[in-house]
Amino acid sequence: MSIRAIPLMFVAFILYNVIVLLGGGAAPDYGLRNEIFSLPSVRGDAKWTFTWGDLIILATLLLLFVEILKATYTSTASLLDHGLSMLVFIACLVEFLLVDKAFTSVFFIIMIATLIDVVAGYTIGIRVARRDIGFGGMDH
Repeated sequence: MSIRAIPLMFVAFILYNVIVLLGGGAAPDYGLRNEIFSLPSVRGDAKWTFTWGDLIILATLLLLFVEILKATYTSTASLLDHGLSMLVFIACLVEFLLVDKAFTSVFFIIMIATLIDVVAGYTIGIRVARRDIGFGGMDH
């Protein structure tokens, strides 16, 4: 099995669970609200804080970008990647519905990103395969 067959969205799923489960606290989003750093505005009237939840969303978006790039390749590894991406989405959906600590906006965004990964993977894969094989006549 190729390393390219492993869906990267699984990393965001694991990262969330590690931060939330190790973050402690009774509230579902307790660990997500912990500040990593903050910066004052130029005028000094406001402060921008970057939290663990923000980091997870940023990482998820970057991983989604890489997953969409991976979807443009047609190989046996990409078929396995699409299937495993579907399993990651199902795991996210089940966890979102059944686990209180996963019932947060950050996890919802991760879940939607995994859904986009699945849909984009299959859509782009079909489109690339159609172009490579030459089916469907001329598309404009």
